[in-house]
Amino acid sequence: MATKQKAPVSQFVCSQCGYTAPKWLGKCPDCGEFNTMQEELVRVADTPSRMGAVAQKTQTRAIPLSKVGYEKFNRVNCGIEEFDTVLGGGMVRGSLVLLGGDPGIGKSTLLTQVSANLAKEEKVLYVSAEESCSQVKMRCERLGLTSDNLYLLNETCLEDIETSIDGHTVVVIDSIQAVYTETLSSSAGSVGQVRECASKLMRIAKSQNVTFFIIGHVTKEGALAGPKVLEHIMDTVLYFEGQQEDNYRLLRAVKNRFGSAQEVGVFEMTDAGIKSVGDYANLFLSDTRGISAGSAVTPSESGNRCMNVEIQTLIAKTPFGAPRRMSLGVDYNKLVVLIAVLEKRCGIPFFASDVYINAMGGIKLGEPSVDLAICASLASGASDTPIDKYTALFGEVGLTGEIRPVSQADKRVNECIKTGFKRVILPAKNMKICQKYADKIELVPVQYVGQMIKALSLRPAPTNN
Repeated sequence: MATKQKAPVSQFVCSQCGYTAPKWLGKCPDCGEFNTMQEELVRVADTPSRMGAVAQKTQTRAIPLSKVGYEKFNRVNCGIEEFDTVLGGGMVRGSLVLLGGDPGIGKSTLLTQVSANLAKEEKVLYVSAEESCSQVKMRCERLGLTSDNLYLLNETCLEDIETSIDGHTVVVIDSIQAVYTETLSSSAGSVGQVRECASKLMRIAKSQNVTFFIIGHVTKEGALAGPKVLEHIMDTVLYFEGQQEDNYRLLRAVKNRFGSAQEVGVFEMTDAGIKSVGDYANLFLSDTRGISAGSAVTPSESGNRCMNVEIQTLIAKTPFGAPRRMSLGVDYNKLVVLIAVLEKRCGIPFFASDVYINAMGGIKLGEPSVDLAICASLASGASDTPIDKYTALFGEVGLTGEIRPVSQADKRVNECIKTGFKRVILPAKNMKICQKYADKIELVPVQYVGQMIKALSLRPAPTNN
C-alpha cells in the first residue's frame, strides 16, 4: 500500500538567530529581538517505523584522546598573497570559507581571480546563482583569466549543484542566499533555506573533501544576512570592506579554525582586477601629519602583522546643549570613556565641544593598545598643538588615568623603527622588554596619561599624574 504523503506544515523562524516556533511571536524568546519571526512552510518527511529507524542507525563510539590521530592540514596557495595570509597561510582542503561584503565591493571579482588561480592545479567549479555563465565569462575576459579546469554552472537548486560537484575539488557558490533546496518549500534566501543549504554543503565538504568558497549577502547594518548558524557552520568567515569610491579594500577574518581570526589583508582595485598591497607602511598614514593638531600614530596589531595607523580628531565648539561624539574605526564607547578620563584626570574640558574621531584608511581599531594614541589625539586637538610626525604611542588607559602594559610591545617598537619613527611613548611596564631597541629609537616610558601630555608638551598636567 502506498504511503500517504503528509501535508506541509507551517512554522515561524527567527531571522536573527534561527529559533523556531509553531506560532507567530512578537518577540523571539531566544535572542529577544522584535518582529523577526517569519513564516515558512516545511515539508514533513514520512516517519519510518521504530524498528526501521533502529536498523538504519549506526552506533558511534567515543575514542580516548591518546588514540586520536593527528590530521595534518596541507595548505594550497590561492595565487593572491594577501588572501592566503588572511586564510592563515593558504586554503585548507575540505573547509568552508564564507565571504561577505556590501554589494559591488568586489566579492565576485576576488573569488573569480582565486578560482582561476586554483584552476591551474585544481578542478574548480564556479556556481553562479545570480549571473549567467556568459556574464562570468565577460568578467574573466576583463580580468585576463582563462583556464580549461575552471567550469561554470548557472544553477540555483542545491540538489542539481551537488550532482555537478562530482570530480571537482574546489567549488565557489555565488551566492548562498540565491540557492535553495527542494526539501523545503520556502523561497530561496529565507532563514530555513540558508540554514539547510549551508548544512548540506558542510556535509559534502567533510565527506568528499571538497573546499567551498561561499559568498554571502550582508544586511544594511553590515552583518551577514541569514541566521547566525550560517557563521557557526563555516570554518572561516571573511568580511570584504571598503568604500566603492576608494581603490583600497580590506579583507578581515572574524573567524578562522585554521589560523588567526585577527588577520587583515589589504587590496587595491585596479582595471586588471584586485591586487595585493604588500607595502602598506604608509597606507594608513597621511602626508600632512605633524602639521595640524589632533593627529597621533599608533602601531596596531592585526593577527601576525603590525601596522602604523594614524588617528585623527576634530574638536569644534558645539552649537547645541548636548555635544556630539562621533567615531569612525574606533569604538564609540571607548571614545566616551577616554574623554571622561581626560576631563577628570587631566582637566581638559570637552563638555562644550563636539568630538569627531577617525582611523585612517577605513581600518577598525579594537585592541586596548590604541587608548593612549586616542588620548594624545584628543589632547592635541583640544590644545591646538600638533604632535611630532615621527612620534608614535601605544598603551592601554585605565579609568584612574594609569597606562597599563600591552602585549607584543617589542614588535610594535620594531615596526616603528622600520617605518622611520624616532620616538615611541609606551607603558613603563613594557620598558624592560623594549630596552633592546633603546639605541635605535628614543623610548619614553609613562605611567599616567598626564605624563604623556607633559612629554608631548600639549598642556600642563596635574602634578599627581
